[in-house]
Amino acid sequence: MAGAGRGDGQGPAVGKLESQIYCIKYTLFCFNVVLWLFGVSIFALCLWICFEPGFNEWMRILELQKYFIGIYIILIASLGIMVVAFLGCGSALMENVVLLYGFIGSQIALFVFGLVGACVVLDFSTYDSSIQPLIKDVILRLINNPQHEGSREILRMVQEGIGCCGADGPMDFLNLNKPLPSECRDSVTGNAYFHGCVDELTWYLEGKTGWLAGIVLASCMICVVNAVMSLVLIQAVKKEEDEAIVYKN
Repeated sequence: MAGAGRGDGQGPAVGKLESQIYCIKYTLFCFNVVLWLFGVSIFALCLWICFEPGFNEWMRILELQKYFIGIYIILIASLGIMVVAFLGCGSALMENVVLLYGFIGSQIALFVFGLVGACVVLDFSTYDSSIQPLIKDVILRLINNPQHEGSREILRMVQEGIGCCGADGPMDFLNLNKPLPSECRDSVTGNAYFHGCVDELTWYLEGKTGWLAGIVLASCMICVVNAVMSLVLIQAVKKEEDEAIVYKN
């Protein structure tokens, strides 16, 4: 281990390098602790989204299961983050060059994995994203099928539960020559809801995944910092070993 037996009979240059290594490795240790906490937070948020009572059922009814693709990718990435953070702490404290190289590789992999997961989640949960045409198609299909009891009930649940009307607004019913249902109106004012279910559902999904995507992107940034600091630590350890050999000779 590179850190063993330092300080005795060594030159001032090696002693100065030792203090720099000490600073780098404990900073890297702290960053990995933060990364581990982020991993736990991401894991907990993913489980909450996947198992929240009623939410999964709503997504199944509205045929929006694609929303969960990014959640599952991030869930797997969070498990990797928690495991790799321990590797990072150990490799930094031990100053083991081989482990540090492995840690750098894992940080690159987690960065890519996390970035892909965050992009997929945002692409299926934000305004003007891929989720909106899917929602619009389902709502218009429900409006066009009023004779089916199941379709009427699902549409009623969505419009009452979220407080919306049609896909893009009340005009959807008029354009399709359908009567405006009572659940399209505010129970207090009696006025029709202004916003359609596409916008309201998208804003609802944004609220659920906004924090998740933010923490994932912050974790990706920490992965980059960890990789750079690990590379600096490797170079410093190698330089210290070379200077110690020169000094002894």
